[in-house]
Amino acid sequence: MKILLYAIDFTPSIGGIQTITEVLAAGLAVWNGGSNGNRGENNQVTVVTQTPAGKIDDSQFSFRVVRRPGTAQLFGLVRDTDIFHIVGPAIIPMAMGLLLGKPVAVQHDGYMAICPIGNYLHQPGGTLCPGHFQKGNYLECYSCQSVEMSRTRSVRNLLLMMPRRWLLKRVAANIGASDHTGRRVALPRTQTIYHGIEDPLSQGAAPAPPLPLGESPIQFAYLGRLVTEKGVDVLLQAAAKLNREGTDFRLKIIGDGPDRQRLESVARELGVGHGVNFIGYRSGESLSAALADVSVNIMPSRCEEACPLTAIEQMMRGQLMIAADLGGLGEVVGDTGLKFAPGDSDGLAECIRQVIDQPSLIQTLGEAGRRRALDIFSKEEMMQQHLALYGQVVHTNGAVRD
Repeated sequence: MKILLYAIDFTPSIGGIQTITEVLAAGLAVWNGGSNGNRGENNQVTVVTQTPAGKIDDSQFSFRVVRRPGTAQLFGLVRDTDIFHIVGPAIIPMAMGLLLGKPVAVQHDGYMAICPIGNYLHQPGGTLCPGHFQKGNYLECYSCQSVEMSRTRSVRNLLLMMPRRWLLKRVAANIGASDHTGRRVALPRTQTIYHGIEDPLSQGAAPAPPLPLGESPIQFAYLGRLVTEKGVDVLLQAAAKLNREGTDFRLKIIGDGPDRQRLESVARELGVGHGVNFIGYRSGESLSAALADVSVNIMPSRCEEACPLTAIEQMMRGQLMIAADLGGLGEVVGDTGLKFAPGDSDGLAECIRQVIDQPSLIQTLGEAGRRRALDIFSKEEMMQQHLALYGQVVHTNGAVRD
């Protein structure tokens, strides 16, 4: 089968979507229906992206990579494929696939189908959007965008929502990264396929420490981008509350982003500088070293994460998750972690206190989370479900009935 994957962002750009696209492409290129990794002779995989290679050597991949193609080249690639998988609802590729009569599957890792900027947060307050676009409250969408971008761009984004939504209703399949995402975008022919990864412990990664060593305080961590929608300020407020009560613990903030300087200032103002350590972006061995003493991972997101890869990775390591009970994040963690209402710093502080008072939760819930992750979020399961979907839409020739 000839499989064409279109992703605006790809390696060397960093992020969960980029990682999953690479895992999916590599897996499809070698997949033979089993688990021994033999090359899949019938799958010819090509990734098309707008991301420049930088210092990356694309020959290292087991699949072909085409970067920044012109219109004619992209047209030829789409014409020659059996299935066109688009990561995110990109309008021109969707239109091109439908024009050529190709089976088009669109992957939804966010909310561009119902939100002009895709994060489903309403500005300036950063609160969860009540569904202004779906309700036809387009002036609210315009005002929301205008907080962070020009009026011209706000109008452009809003106008593009109309053709995007029209095209999404006519593609052969929409793929939700979680059940929540599928329900939220509310499109026909939607199927949930969770993200899947290799078991990091089978790749030599160290398991999460079940309990702190000796009499050391429990080490908690946030791992991710430092942006407003991730809710790190909520975590700092919870840490300040616990400090005022004399609770002893440690917290690492692992990651970087435009909010780092502001968050470091907030930490100083709240007086939590002693127990909170901002260590910046880490990857590879450096990330493994940073996580070596971390027993609990905290995800205090304000936004409706679709299917957060960070949660899946740490659950597979056997790490206890404390998470905002919101969107795909709450769905991924299920009943194997501790949850609190998004934005509720008191609720988050209570979850942290519960772990400190009952440290046995680190091991029992951590083991439960690992079992859940291996069962639901494996790479093998993701491959099988994608190939089953591809086979279905190719067999029906991508026919869509309104």
